[in-house]
Amino acid sequence: MTSPLLEAVALACERDWRMLFERLEFRLSAGEMLQVSGPNGSGKTSLLRLLSGLMQPTAGEVRLNGRPLGDQRGELARNLLWIGHAAGIKGLLTAEENLTWLCALHQPAGREAIWQALEAVGLRGFEDVPCHTLSAGQQRRVALARLYLDPPPLWILDEPFTALDKQGVAQLESHLARHCEQGGLVVLTTHHTLTEKPAGYRDLDLGQHRA
Repeated sequence: MTSPLLEAVALACERDWRMLFERLEFRLSAGEMLQVSGPNGSGKTSLLRLLSGLMQPTAGEVRLNGRPLGDQRGELARNLLWIGHAAGIKGLLTAEENLTWLCALHQPAGREAIWQALEAVGLRGFEDVPCHTLSAGQQRRVALARLYLDPPPLWILDEPFTALDKQGVAQLESHLARHCEQGGLVVLTTHHTLTEKPAGYRDLDLGQHRA
């Protein structure tokens, strides 16, 4: 049996004195994709933030490569990539400058690699354009270009299809499925109905784990 890359062990999350979910358990291995679903307020984004190490669980623990997530803070950038619901880019910086800045926090990338990543998401010619002049969809694609910059194996994505056009959605679906097929792992939330899924696709309905 393949060793799990990511595990939730008896996980519970409380926000604003309300228990969102408890006793949540799952094990994910390389090649899988987990779509987290559930009604509004069920804790989808909170779960992704727990899995990324951005929040602490009320109970239980998250394990990455068999070790508690909290014990490997200095290693997280090499093992996981988090892209939240907001684009998370700086409007006064250009597309290239934003990616240089974001990658410097995790995995530094050269200029040629950054330009290739921007071309991959359809932003060729926008490398030197300040991001505050870009549309919401273009800003989203700047953030998603990180997925083309020698990313770590685990991707945790909160509503990655937000503001993308039909072509952008199809391209991202294919890229996520390809990452899984090549041994990566994707955990995501989305209101979009996926039309391209890897063989290791799974769904987790948080509505069934409400406290």
